[in-house]
Amino acid sequence: MIMDIPVKLMKRTKAYEGTVLKVYDDEVEVKGIHAHWDFIHHDGAAAVVPVADDGRIMMVRQYRHALGRYTLELPAGKVDSPDEPKIECARRELEEETGYRSDNLEHLIDINTTVAFCDEFIGIFVARDLVKTHQNLDEDEEIDVQLWEVDKLVEKIYSGEMTDSKTVAAILAYKNKTEKNQ
Repeated sequence: MIMDIPVKLMKRTKAYEGTVLKVYDDEVEVKGIHAHWDFIHHDGAAAVVPVADDGRIMMVRQYRHALGRYTLELPAGKVDSPDEPKIECARRELEEETGYRSDNLEHLIDINTTVAFCDEFIGIFVARDLVKTHQNLDEDEEIDVQLWEVDKLVEKIYSGEMTDSKTVAAILAYKNKTEKNQ
């Protein structure tokens, strides 16, 4: 059943613009009541599940300032422009972060990371036939590349140790898809 959109945007005011996102104060009308809602715009991103020849997944360990700790994640990054194809972004981020490239990328899933207040959309791909090149990290990046068995990553998800939404969704989708194809 399709319902009418219950919220009317009355006014959008940009409160902040950074290198990764734009923050807005949206004045909305909901059931005749005026309210202010935060809205964060993100141009989009891509992530990749790099599968080594032995079936292990190539992960990146990096410090995340927002969490104040290191995380284990899939290689990922934002698009260079809003119209950049997600698969091209995934290909670029794979090589930049891991030092491997692949001409064999296949779409896995798409996700919105934080639907209550942000429109970030991430295309997630699986990369096979990895070819060693070299990392090309940003000046402020420090990334440790590690190989993990899928089942060990799933354990980290269910233990609460791995909480990055794109990584959790991608690992579980990849495991489900590969098990169905066996």
